[in-house]
Amino acid sequence: MLSCGERKTAYSDTQVFRYNEHSNITSLDPAFAKDQRNIWAVNQLFNGLVQLDDSLRVQPDIAKKWTISNEGKTYEFTLRNDVFFHEHEVFGTAKTRKVKASDFEYSFQRLLDKDVASPGGWVLQNVAAFKAENDSIFTIHLKQAFPPFLGLLAMKYCSVVPKEAVIYFGNTFRANPIGTGPFRFKLWVENTKLVLRKNPLYFEKDSKGNQLPYLEAVAITFLPDKQSEFLQFVQGNIDFMKSLDASYKDDILNTDGSLQPKYATTIKMVTGAYLNTEYLGIYFDEKVNSPTQSKLIRQAVNYGFDRQKMIRFLRNGIGTPAENGFIPKGLPSFNNQQGYKYQPEKARELVAQYKKGTNNQNPQLTITTNSNYLDLCEFIQRELQKIGIDTKVDVIPPSTLRQGKANGKLPVFRASWIADYPDAENYLSLFYSKNFTPNGPNYTHFKNADFDALYEQSIQEVDEKLRYLLYQKMDSIIIAEAPVIPLYYDEVIRFMQKNVHGLGINPIDMLHLKTVTKTKK
Repeated sequence: MLSCGERKTAYSDTQVFRYNEHSNITSLDPAFAKDQRNIWAVNQLFNGLVQLDDSLRVQPDIAKKWTISNEGKTYEFTLRNDVFFHEHEVFGTAKTRKVKASDFEYSFQRLLDKDVASPGGWVLQNVAAFKAENDSIFTIHLKQAFPPFLGLLAMKYCSVVPKEAVIYFGNTFRANPIGTGPFRFKLWVENTKLVLRKNPLYFEKDSKGNQLPYLEAVAITFLPDKQSEFLQFVQGNIDFMKSLDASYKDDILNTDGSLQPKYATTIKMVTGAYLNTEYLGIYFDEKVNSPTQSKLIRQAVNYGFDRQKMIRFLRNGIGTPAENGFIPKGLPSFNNQQGYKYQPEKARELVAQYKKGTNNQNPQLTITTNSNYLDLCEFIQRELQKIGIDTKVDVIPPSTLRQGKANGKLPVFRASWIADYPDAENYLSLFYSKNFTPNGPNYTHFKNADFDALYEQSIQEVDEKLRYLLYQKMDSIIIAEAPVIPLYYDEVIRFMQKNVHGLGINPIDMLHLKTVTKTKK
């Protein structure tokens, strides 16, 4: 039963999509759509200028078309004239109004407002100015050309919000969101449930001209325990489950990653590339007393463990061994270039060369990780012992690991990088010398003049094919110099009831519910 004012509307099971979020949503304000739990809910409620399809191509959203100047610095967006905000009293007797270019001007100003303190302001760091030229034309001027910029605008931070509602609700806009999305806000009992209702004013239609969304409602629960969520899912009480947990992975999956036969008639499983590279990072500093300061040892570690075996037995086949560099599968510029495959003899030779050159007959290293990745790190530890590297594993809390990575206290650390936007520049920025932590994401403090020159050239190259070639040259430098040990390219895995249709999959693991339907079981 979903309450609607004084009336109560009973929807059939096929009209409501249910899923669980184990981490509590902290805000429904797109300016605070920092992590997946918030982003997924915000994506149902708000729209931006552009959106990404499941192949990560930029598509129109509220902007129906755009032009980019020859030098790549000026973007002019033409807005649709049929997009309305969700109905609410803040708009007066009409209860809604059309979205205008000035709404984007306000929303972008708000993103940069220090008093709002949005974590998404960085998205506009390369923007010199933006302006509503009239009700339907919005222009953005960049400080310098930045070809991935359109992909950045697809982030939920860049959603349009109505000034009237933000002023009216003030700090409580986080719990009273008014957007333009396929669903509108109905009810949020924090840490218990969130209910969204169909937006009857939504502007998008399917290929046959039918108005989206098809569902009447979305209901989200907040069970923190993943085992409880799994039980709810197998009992059919929720429609979709997004992750694989150690507590039940062997119950639902075979070791080769396929679905266990007992679930084959009731559950669908889909997997696909995920823009997430899991890796071990190596901190570069001559003062650090670690054999990993030597390229011989870094390469030996890369050759010294079997990624295929690790994925098969420790991840039930979910994920792709990272044998092709740091840029993950799923990005258009991924080109299957030769990285590191398991070659124990080659690894032993490199260790022997290191011992001979340094007279250090017992190279030792410590891998620092959190408990979630202990099994992977212990597997690597056992493999490295076999090639002559005395390896220890240090387990610390996730928050301590983040701090240690940021301040350079960890010679070898486990990390992952999930793309903020679908361009390989996002990954390669981790190795640009001007991005040293704490001012940027270069946790390894890797510095290479050739790499830096290629990076600076790439971010101004507007020709996509040429830019991809530059990315691949940079990735080959990372492979050769080995400031990281790529472990695997992650995969999105989605489990859903057999009666759920139209729920796609994409490499940024965004949840799109506007095209979902449910049939009777």
